Amino acid sequence: MEILNYSKDHNEFRERLRAFLEKEITPFGDQWEKDGIVPKSAWQKMGQGGFLCMDVPAEYGGMGGDFLYAFIAAEEMTQTWITGLATPLHSDIVVPYITSFGSEEIKKKYLPGCVSGDIVTAVAMTEPGAGSDLASIATTAVEEGEEVVIDGSKTFISNGLNADLVVVAAKDPAVENPYEALSLFVVETQTPGFSTGRHLEKMGMWSQDTAELFFSKCRIPRKNRLGEKGMGFLMLMDKLQQERLVCAIMAVTGAERILEWTVDYCKQTTVSGKPLSKSQAVQFALVELSTDVKLGRTFVEKLVADHVEKKDIIIETSMAKYWTTEMLNRVANRCLDLCGNFGTLEKCKIVRAWRDAKIMTIFAGTNEVMKNIAAKFMGL
Repeated sequence: MEILNYSKDHNEFRERLRAFLEKEITPFGDQWEKDGIVPKSAWQKMGQGGFLCMDVPAEYGGMGGDFLYAFIAAEEMTQTWITGLATPLHSDIVVPYITSFGSEEIKKKYLPGCVSGDIVTAVAMTEPGAGSDLASIATTAVEEGEEVVIDGSKTFISNGLNADLVVVAAKDPAVENPYEALSLFVVETQTPGFSTGRHLEKMGMWSQDTAELFFSKCRIPRKNRLGEKGMGFLMLMDKLQQERLVCAIMAVTGAERILEWTVDYCKQTTVSGKPLSKSQAVQFALVELSTDVKLGRTFVEKLVADHVEKKDIIIETSMAKYWTTEMLNRVANRCLDLCGNFGTLEKCKIVRAWRDAKIMTIFAGTNEVMKNIAAKFMGL
């Protein structure tokens, strides 16, 4: 029995997206890796094709689709082997803050551009001294009349260079309780006082533009706050379930892609006159990896179905994020071993996938934090 029930519209969306990616995105991935960034034109093409922010309501330019569209998009994007075009981050992690908590004015101003790809978004939480611990955020937001003045810095910000609009977490220094001091703001990157720092050179995901962001007396309208003052922590907690589920989806589909390529490689590569796939040791390794991948697929599809039904699955998504990303790394590592000497060459597809996989255990909350969250909600 299938866990997820796709409609005709879902299936047609997948076919259109797959054809689009094969023509407009996949052929350019290697060049983007060398360039260290994906051009803005790729984002705009994605938007023009209707492949961004599928859940945004029609009145703001979207299609008002359910989360299955996001699931399909994440799956198909992963199959391109390109991590730099971080559309799941934009569509399913950042923009939902605007859709859910933005005022009518904010939604009308920004959502159409987010859907069209003319506005690329980022979320700025991580700081040099504050990673997964949101209570340690030092960036401040001080109200002065109808304006808010933001001061501080953020780091490891995905889409940091391409971003036109950033959702920024900042605190009111006058409020002692760090969880009640936090608010979220939308900041246009052309705002005076905002600046982009270094393009960070990373181990993997080379074409994904990751940067430092700086705020020096950055003045924005007070109406650019999302939701009520001091509700930032609760809003982040509300959306992190979906963020971690997106990570799990990407991890499982990434592991499937790596394994599929490796199985083909082992069938086609001969050693001592016979295919690698005829070696019992290789067979056992591939069966073990396939078992892990199938377990991950079943777990994630069940969580996607629950999420579509608006169920509270904080514990399960925390578990899924840590287990699937560690499984992805196991698969990538073992498959690279199976490639032998070929696995030392950059032209081996698993080399890039192996590098790209490592960060998955770290971002969206480290896997240790995922276990802490699960333990807390389990009453341990």
